[in-house]
Formats: sequence, C-alpha cells, structure tokens
Amino acid sequence: MFTTLNEATNQRLYCSISRALSSASNSKQLLKVHSLIVTLGFQKSVFFSGKLISKYAQFKDSNSSLSVFHLVSPTTNVYQWNSIIRALTHNGLFSKALGFYTQMREMDVLPDKYTFPSVVNSCAALLDVKMGKIVHENALEMGLGSDLYIGNALVDMYARFGCFGEALKVFDGMPERDIVSWNSLISGYSANGYWEEALKVYHMARMTGIMPDSFTVSSVLPACGGLVDIKEGEVVHCLVEKVGLHGDVVVSNGLLSMYFKFNMLVDARRIFDEMVVRDIVSWNTLICGYSQMELFKESIELFIHMVKNFKPDLLTISSILRACGHLQDLKFGKFVHQYMKKSGYRGDVIADNILIDMYSKCGDLLASREVFDRMTCRDTVSWNSMINGYIQYGNYDEALKLSKIMKIDLKVDSITCVMLLSISTQLTDKDLGKQIHCDIVKWGFDTDLIVSNAMVDMYAKCGQINDSLNVFDNMKTHDRVTWNTIITACVQSGDFTLASRMINQMRTEGLRPDVATILGILPMCFFLAAKRQGKEIHGCIFRFGFETDVPIGNALIEMYSKCGSLKNSLQVFDRMKVRDVVTWTAMISAYGMYGEGKKALRAFSDMKATGVIPDHVAFVSIIYACSHSGLVEEGLACFDQMKKDYNLEPRIEHYACVVDLLSRSGLISKAEEFICSMPLKPDVGIWGSLLSGCRLSGNIEVAEHVSERILELKSNDTGYYVLVSNVYAILGNWDQVRTIRKTIKARGLKKDPGCSWIEIERRLYVFGTGDKFFEQYEEVNKLLGTISGLMAKEGYVADLRYVLHDVEEDEKRDLLCGHSERLAIAFGILNTKPGTPLQVMKNLRVCSLSVEIRPGNYGFVLFGGMKLMFQGLYLFYPIFERENVDDDFRAGKTGVLIATDVIALGMEFKGVTCVINYDFPDSAAAYIHRIEDDVPYLRNIANVMAASGCEVPSWIMGLKPYLNQTK
Repeated sequence: MFTTLNEATNQRLYCSISRALSSASNSKQLLKVHSLIVTLGFQKSVFFSGKLISKYAQFKDSNSSLSVFHLVSPTTNVYQWNSIIRALTHNGLFSKALGFYTQMREMDVLPDKYTFPSVVNSCAALLDVKMGKIVHENALEMGLGSDLYIGNALVDMYARFGCFGEALKVFDGMPERDIVSWNSLISGYSANGYWEEALKVYHMARMTGIMPDSFTVSSVLPACGGLVDIKEGEVVHCLVEKVGLHGDVVVSNGLLSMYFKFNMLVDARRIFDEMVVRDIVSWNTLICGYSQMELFKESIELFIHMVKNFKPDLLTISSILRACGHLQDLKFGKFVHQYMKKSGYRGDVIADNILIDMYSKCGDLLASREVFDRMTCRDTVSWNSMINGYIQYGNYDEALKLSKIMKIDLKVDSITCVMLLSISTQLTDKDLGKQIHCDIVKWGFDTDLIVSNAMVDMYAKCGQINDSLNVFDNMKTHDRVTWNTIITACVQSGDFTLASRMINQMRTEGLRPDVATILGILPMCFFLAAKRQGKEIHGCIFRFGFETDVPIGNALIEMYSKCGSLKNSLQVFDRMKVRDVVTWTAMISAYGMYGEGKKALRAFSDMKATGVIPDHVAFVSIIYACSHSGLVEEGLACFDQMKKDYNLEPRIEHYACVVDLLSRSGLISKAEEFICSMPLKPDVGIWGSLLSGCRLSGNIEVAEHVSERILELKSNDTGYYVLVSNVYAILGNWDQVRTIRKTIKARGLKKDPGCSWIEIERRLYVFGTGDKFFEQYEEVNKLLGTISGLMAKEGYVADLRYVLHDVEEDEKRDLLCGHSERLAIAFGILNTKPGTPLQVMKNLRVCSLSVEIRPGNYGFVLFGGMKLMFQGLYLFYPIFERENVDDDFRAGKTGVLIATDVIALGMEFKGVTCVINYDFPDSAAAYIHRIEDDVPYLRNIANVMAASGCEVPSWIMGLKPYLNQTK
C-alpha cells in the first residue's frame, strides 16, 4: 500500500513539474523549475533532461542545454540525443549538431525518425553536400526514406544545394506529401532564381488541391516579380485576399517587393498603407524601392516617418545615405551620420564605405577623409571610394598619394587600376599613364578586359594612338567596348582609313555594332564631309533598330548639318518622337551654321514651348545663330534671358558669343563697351572675336590695340597668333609679322596647314595651298590659267591685300591661284559632268561649299570669301571680304548672282537671287527676286545698287525703316 501511495505521489509530482516546465515563459522561471528537479533528484531523468534541453534552446540558451546533456552523458537514449541535436540546430549551431550526430553513431546509438529532420536541416544550413548525402543514405539504410518529415527535410536540403534532380527524385518518391513538401520545392526553385520552375510546381500543387499558406505565397511572389509576370502576380494577390493571408506581414512584404519589381509604385504604396502590421522589412522594402526608382526625396521622407516608430537597421541607413549622395543633400547626410552615432551603430565597413561615397558626392572631401581615417578595418572598396572622391573633384595629387599608400597594403584591384588610368586620361599625361601601365603589369591586371579597355582609351586620349593600338593588339579577347574604344580613338586621331578597317574587322569577328559604335563613327563622316557614308550609316541605324535612340538622332542632326545638308538634318529632327535639350540645341546650331537665324529663333521658342529648359550650351547655340545672321537685338535678348528667366550665370563662352555678335555687325565700339562691363576677365577668345570683327569692318586702329592684348595673353592656340599676324600683314607691317612667326616657333607651337578636299566617285582628293604633287596637276594649272585670263577680261583686279606674304605682286597673284579651295574646285570641274553638285570642305574652319551650276547661265556665285564666275563651264576667282562686291558694282559689273544652290555653313546671309538683264548690259536697270528676307544683306545690296546708279526694287524700298535703322 505504501509503495502504491509513493508511486501515485511521484506521478502527481512528475505531472506538476512537467506542467511547470511547459508553462515557463522566461529563463528565470525555467531556472526555478530546474532547481526543483535537481533538489528532487530528477536531473538524470530521461524525460526531464530532454525537456530541459529543449526548453533552454527555446530561450536561446544553448550553453545550459549542453550542460544538461553533459550531466546525463554518456547515454544510449535516443530521445536525449535527439533533444540536444534539435536544440543546437534550433540555435543555429549546425556544426555542433552534426558533431553530436557523429558521436551518436560512433556510440552505436541508432537514430530514429525524429533524429533525421534536424540533422538534415543542419546539413542544408551548412551547404554540406557530402554530409547531407551520407545522412540521406543513413535514413534509407534504416528504412525511413518514406517518412513524410524526413522526406520534406531532404527535399528542402537538396533544393538549397541547387541539386534539383535529387530534390525531385526524393519528392517524386514520397508516398505522402503535405503543404511543406510543395513549399520546400517551390521555395528552393524560387530562392535559386528558377522562377518558371517555381511557378510550374506551384500550379501543380494547386491542381492537386493544395491550399497555399503564407510560406507558399512568400515563395511564389518573388518568382512573379523575377519574371515581371504582372498577370500571374495579380492572380496570386487575389488569392491572398481570398484566403485571408493579407494580414501576414511576410506575405505583405512579398507583395510590396513584387509590385516594386513591376514598377507599379501606386500599388506598392497601397499595400504598405493597408498593412495592419509592419516590420523592419516592410519599411526597408518601401524605402529601398523608392531609392532604386530614383525617388530619393520620397525615400528620405519615408525614413523620417520610420524613425518615429522603428529603429532602422544598417540596410535602411545605407539606402538613405545613397539617396543623400545622389541628391547631394549634405545637410541631411550629416543628420543621418549623427543619428548613427547617437543610436550606437557599430562600425560597419559597408556603412562607412557608403558614408565616404556620400560625403564625396556632396563635395565634402574632408568629411570623407575623416570617416576613412577613423576606420579600423578598410577593404578595397574603402580605398577606391576615397580615391574616386578625390578624382571626381579634380584633386589628382591626393588621389595619387592615397593610391601609393594603398599599394603598400597590396589591396589594389581592377577598379583601382581603371581609376588611376582615368587620372592620366583626364590630365592627358602620357608619362603618368605609362607608369600606371607598368604597375598594372606588375599587379597582374594587364590581362583584365576592363583594365585593358581603359588603357586603350587612356593612350588614345593622350594622343598616343600607336600605344593604344599596341595594347589592343596584345589583348587576348575583345568585347564590344574594346572595339568601340579603338574605333573612336582612330576617328579622334584623324586616321579614318584605320577606323574603317577596324569597323570591318569588328563585323568580321561577328560583333554587331551598338549605339556607342554608331556614335563613335558618325563624327568621321562630318570630318570628311562624307554625306554618302553618313547616309550609309543612317541605313545601318535603321537596320539595327537604333532610329528611336535619342543620342543617335542628335548625332545624325549634327552629322548632316556639318556635311552640308540642312534638309536632312531637319528630316531627322522632324522624325524624332522624343527630343531632349541636346536635340533642340543641335537643330538650333545647324540653323546657325547656315545663317538661318530666324529659324533658329523659332526653334528656340518651340523648345521652350514644349517644356524643354535650355541649358548653357543651348544659349551658346542661339546667340551664335543670331551672330551669324546679323540679328543683334535678338541675340542680346537671348543673352539677357539666361539669368533673368532661367537663373543661368553666363560663362566666358556666352560673353565671347555676344562680342562676336556685336563685332560681326560692325558695332565695334559697343563690343568694346560690353567687354569692359564683363564681370569676368576677358580671355583670348573674347579679344579674338573682337579682332575678327575689326578685320571685317576695316577698323585697323582698334585691331592694332586688340592685337597687342592678344599677344600679352600668350595663348597656346596658334590660331590667335595667325589672326594677329594677318592683321599686321594687311597693314604691311612685315617686321611684326616675322616677329610673331618667330614667337610661334620659339614656343613650339605649330599651325595646322590649310587643306581642302572633295569627294568624287567614293574617293577623297585632298589639296594643300600651293600643292603641286597631285594627279592632273598640269590640267588643273592650265584650267586655272584659262580662268584667270577670262576673269581679267571681265575687268577683275585681284585684291592683293589679303595675300599674307611679303612677296612681289606677281607672286601674290600666283599664291591666289594656288589656294586649296581653287585647286579642289578646278579638279572637281575636270572630273565631273556639267551640272554635277560639287562639295568642298576645309579643315581650318567649319564651312562647306556645295554648288550646282547649270550650263547656259552667266554670272557670279558669291560664297563668303569666294566668288565664282561661269558661262557654260565653271569659272571662278576668290575674294576675301564681302565689301569687294561694292567694288564690282562700281567697276561696272552688270550683275552678281547669289545662288540658291549654294549652301554656306557659317555665313551671314542666305538665298537672295539677283539677276541682270543681259540684253541691255549698259542699262542701270535690274530686278531682284526675293527668296527670303535677310535684312542685313539686303541693306548691303540696296546700298551698292544705289551707289552704282541702279534702280532699287520697290519691295526692298519697303524695308527702308530697317535699313535706315541699321545704317
């Protein structure tokens, strides 16, 4: 009876302690129960020891779990082994868990079906494929392969390994499956980026009648987002609402992430606003999503709301610091940095790297360096971020100093190499570039494709095209960037033959040109005025489907305008569906080149009307266009608009354009006043514009004064010395001319020799001034002599003032005949049929002559500094100033034809035809047919006609208010 009573008491005691163990809600309560168990002598009880091990693991106290187990060791009871293995797995001590499993097997304790799920999970967490397969074999040996829980764990393990063949084999061999089985396979596919397979398995699960739970949905949603399958995503969302899973924070976070991947910001924000419960993941998903969509201000506003209720983690902080960097919001960036310090965030290398980057982008390099210097642990990103900050703001010396310290720690990577190469590229310092090249070879990065591409680019931009080609030839592989870089290098160096060969070689190797390739080769066309080649490239653009690319359209507008085809430029412009500020600027610039100032102004107004805000370059183009069309008041109005309407501070190039605007119109005194009122110190470009105006207007007194100013500035641009030299040559001051030429030579400056070229039947012919070594020289020279004789009979007397050499008059006449433009045109006349358009290009100024002269006409074609006379065949002679037209009229010339077939880039007039009645050559009567109003030039024509006794037509008389105003 006593024994029976004792057993009943123990049973009640066991039940009471068991309930106390289960109800313990914290470590303190658990310790009390544990003390009671020890006091009562139950500490080695299999049941209580197992319960204590599990309960301590529940409170993340793995040391206490181990203490309890060691107290009962050695043991052969599988329950106690299972308890400690499960406890260690639950606390993330996977290696220890596998260690205990190994000890268990060594002690010949047979595992059961409760052992394997935890062991398999540990193998999966450690990605220990070898051990995982051993454990799988152990389970099969014990006949436990058909167990549902072991099968689920094995499917999950193989899916985490990426061994989907084995995972499917286990899955297909399972006699019984539950929702966990399907979830394991779906999540495995989804986690490894196999989106389509994840959705396929999900649909199979639905067909078998499985009702998805929160784990199913949280695995399927990333697959929908990864495939950007909006329809499927919305169907899953509907299911979430239907089965009532929208209250699960994990599911809502998945929906948030999915809608951001769909770029459906409104839907994502609605999900977030409707969430009953939000966690740190919810806020991070929204903040990072806004930041990734470049909505940086909105991202910062969300962060401000977040910190009121949640403590952000380093992911949130990093995202906000990036946003501050992009916005260059130094003030808020500093606030976030201070918040990090106050909130006790430990030094994290990634966060510190982002801080360095943020301060650099905000222009506070001192703060960047402070963060960098206080870092106890730096990685390569830290060094590169700091070096890049110095490079961004042109502090190349500090960047190089820091890189030398970095080399000591041997933390250089390919990104460092590219950055160092960029320094020599921006400084165009070939010697520095070669030093860096040597270091790159020592570090072993010379075989890196990206580094090699940077070296090709560096040498090319330093003017070392041969070194660039050497690097290119030594590269084992070439990608599209390599080809684009070397092609662009060849074009920029002027070696168009090599560039063409490279393009063909690129295509031979099977690489299709991309947008960058096209943008690289188009400049070759306008350098050569090769409109035919430009049109061929335009055809390729259509074939490759690049016609909708805005930068391509912009480049085509520029190419056609510089190749002498304003019409084609306009056609490209009209076809563009999307136009940015560069597009409008290119079109305005094209109009300006052709003297179409009024059309340029209309385009400028249209640009503003469409909501495109003009930038500094756009204002340069419009003032330039006004300058080359004599639209003084309009040009000045545009200059005033810059600061008044758009808050753009005028730069030195804008002031130069205004000086050119005033000078070209003969308003020399106003130009001088404007220069004196400038807030910026006038540079050589400003004085050069004024000097050109003085030369055009014949204001020699001011020209001498300005020439002295230019010489004082000691420019490295040879063109300004030549301009000054020409002024002194016109004055006949040959001593000063010789002094200037000696100065040019002493300073090591060189003047590019002038040349002209013409394209005939797909071949370019180049001519230099006085060139005698070209095919058909004798025929060309003979034709020039014939033309000179015909011109002399017409009464033309060459203006020798503009022969800028101190030689006898006969030699000056010979020099005029040897101008490169004359040689090119004469050669073109000899080698083309009458009526063929000729286009002549020059290298020293942006201008082009395209003339189509029809047989049977008689008169002159005037092109800036060139005048052509013809009768059946082409006759021509050059003049250098438009004022010579006055001399022609006063000398009794009966007429001048300013042909509409002439396209003159950069000229001040456009399209007015003056036809003389040759039946009455002695008559002063003439009539003028208006093609387009051009008041500045018509004023000149009217004045010349009046001075020559010709009758001025009535429609020109109607322009008298303008004429009188501008006299």
